Amino acid sequence: MPVTTRPALSRSLFLAALLAASPALADADTQPAPPSIGADIPLVYFGPAPSTVNPNLVGPKQLLTAGKIDFDKSTITLPLYRGQLRDGRNVWYVLTDTDDRGNAEALGLNYSAKLTYAAVGKAVRTATLGKGGLLTFDQGTVDFAPARRVVAGTASAFPPQVAQPGSVGDAAYTPLVRITNAGGHIYNAPVVAFDISAEQLGKFCTAAPDYSKVHDKVVNICPAGDGGEVTLSLTPGFSFAKPVLYLSTEASDALPAAMEGVTQAPGLKDITVGHDDSAFSPVERLFAAVNGPTGKANPQRQGFNSALSGEGSPLNVLGGIPTVATDYSPLWDLNVYEWTKASIAASYRSRLIEEFQILGLAERGFITGPGGAPFGSSGFIVNCPVVWRFL
Repeated sequence: MPVTTRPALSRSLFLAALLAASPALADADTQPAPPSIGADIPLVYFGPAPSTVNPNLVGPKQLLTAGKIDFDKSTITLPLYRGQLRDGRNVWYVLTDTDDRGNAEALGLNYSAKLTYAAVGKAVRTATLGKGGLLTFDQGTVDFAPARRVVAGTASAFPPQVAQPGSVGDAAYTPLVRITNAGGHIYNAPVVAFDISAEQLGKFCTAAPDYSKVHDKVVNICPAGDGGEVTLSLTPGFSFAKPVLYLSTEASDALPAAMEGVTQAPGLKDITVGHDDSAFSPVERLFAAVNGPTGKANPQRQGFNSALSGEGSPLNVLGGIPTVATDYSPLWDLNVYEWTKASIAASYRSRLIEEFQILGLAERGFITGPGGAPFGSSGFIVNCPVVWRFL
């Protein structure tokens, strides 16, 4: 059958393999459209994504390869590890990132050179590697008993009236750990359950998890010996205009921890913010809108007001991620911005999906910090390992 073409229009050879399966996103309007839209040929004629040849080129790419992604449910299933505190209490955790490049490649973790510079104050705890690969943590506990509670504000949804995290670490808790007798490398090892036996945890293999016992992102957890598997919810966002999925596990303070549904990790407060890509900086920047466009069906929807109104993810914008930049860190310095009244009146407000787009609007005064404050760091750190890149 002959195929007609319009010579004036170029053909983009990307995403055919991914989009043929039509995976669902938590926010469907962030899903890339098939390249066949507007073309005179069906999707089957498009070649494979360039990222299948070179991961740095456009197209889908799994970044945290240690686990299996379920796109329909927007989850990832990761290996579950059992460690212990020095007093013998069980610590159930996952691994997502490390500053050990070799082991990152071997285990399917994200490599982050910046994690090396996180070891300031209480931001990194220590552990010793024992027989059978058992880590004994020197400090840091997590209480999963609190019930997460977030109540939207009245005049505007953000800030919320109530923001109670569903899990709270003690003063020494941080997801970052340095293994003192195994090279001194730093790992991102978020705790998903604490002080619970394998037998008790095993009850959730075939039943809904008890969130007074496990992390709020847990969808399913099933121990097996000193390991097992845990399935965790993912969050959609953007990085340099590329839709991504990431895993949120901790935040340094109660407000972001409650809003993200993650553990409050006080140790992360010692992470230096505001230095972005300077020497010895452990962070990357994450940009979040307060008063972006709202409306569940609005293709421009974004921000805290939208999320707190039950419309979906805030669709935050991440800075550098693996394959896109060399400065990736799972420790995100939360930069919160607000559209000015003048920008809203002029109908300039829209969904923003790229760091330098945001920085340019801040430079020109179209967006500011909350309440007209200077644009910049909120002082909060969120631990969000990136999992998948759609483009």
